Amino acid sequence: MSTYPSYALVVFSFEGYGLAMRKLVLFVVLIAGSGTGWLYLQQSSRGQPVVSGFIEADQVRVGSRVGGRVSVVHVEEGRRVAKGDRLFEIDPFDLREHLAEANALLASAEADHQRLSSGWRVEEIAQARARRDQAAANLSKMRAGPRPGEINIAREKVRMAEANLEFAESEYQRVVKLREDASAAKTEFDQAVRTLKRSRAEVAGGREEVALLEEGTRAEEILSAEAILLETVSALKLAESGYRVEEIARAEAQVSAASARVHAIARQIEELTVVSPCDCLVEAIDLRPGDLVASSAPSVALLEVGSLWVRSYVPQLYLGLVHLGDDLQLSVDTLPGDAYVGRVTFIASDGEFTPRNLQTPAERGKQVFRMKLDIQGDLTRLRVGMSADVLLPRATYP
Repeated sequence: MSTYPSYALVVFSFEGYGLAMRKLVLFVVLIAGSGTGWLYLQQSSRGQPVVSGFIEADQVRVGSRVGGRVSVVHVEEGRRVAKGDRLFEIDPFDLREHLAEANALLASAEADHQRLSSGWRVEEIAQARARRDQAAANLSKMRAGPRPGEINIAREKVRMAEANLEFAESEYQRVVKLREDASAAKTEFDQAVRTLKRSRAEVAGGREEVALLEEGTRAEEILSAEAILLETVSALKLAESGYRVEEIARAEAQVSAASARVHAIARQIEELTVVSPCDCLVEAIDLRPGDLVASSAPSVALLEVGSLWVRSYVPQLYLGLVHLGDDLQLSVDTLPGDAYVGRVTFIASDGEFTPRNLQTPAERGKQVFRMKLDIQGDLTRLRVGMSADVLLPRATYP
């Protein structure tokens, strides 16, 4: 059986397959060329590119650093407030009493510091000097001992006592004789005995006094007087020198601590009234009188309408047309007759909405970069959330 027809059929099949593949490749090349040409024509004929965005504002979340119960709410959502306007107030509870107590402690600390800084009063120094002089005089007196006149007076007293003793002894002898003769009464005898004893005691006491005066002041008494004098001298020096530097510094530190306490409570009382930090729009507030708010917790959301900006996304194709600091024209749909300018203040360094593989010009066109433009000029007619178109610089292609 001949195999030629089968061989011819196989060759014919391969030749037909190659022709089909050549046609397919030619078709693909034509399509790609047409697409590239269309893209080139589109890019070459394109005018000023436009990207869209929305007007936004910086959000400020305010609250109080002091928690408590809300007493008054002054605003509601959607209201415009100026810088310094009250938003809501918190009940002071016992803060005012704490402030009064802190002020009293501050006044006491300041008075104590003033007393230590001023030193001792003139009258106190004079009093200390007088005590010193008195102690010095007493010591001199003790060191000098009794004066001769005092000793002579004591001796004269002894002589008088001895004379009285002689008289008492003679009187006693007389009464004794009368008693022997039974002429003296018992009471007279007893009186004579008492007088005699008293006279003898006076003589003995006078002699002892003279001996003490002649001996002089005891050494122990002189030492005691010297110690008293030293104490009064030291007290006078202390009064004249004033208080120690360390005591004054301690009093000053107490004043600073009390003042800081007063300032802290006063700041807490200021925090009871929450005010707007800027010209803003109240975006969200959910407070009613009687609500409890936590300290340092955001309670009101504000939009800073005095500074509006546009957030938009620039395709990679146009990224080279914009630079930081460029002023670009803006148009707002709801205000077609108004012209605005936005200054480019931010261009993201990373792309967004990027496909996994950038293999074709169409896929590269899907990559965008976030851009922020601060709106310049009068912002009174603009509102947060309005859509805006950003006119990029006109592209030129070779």
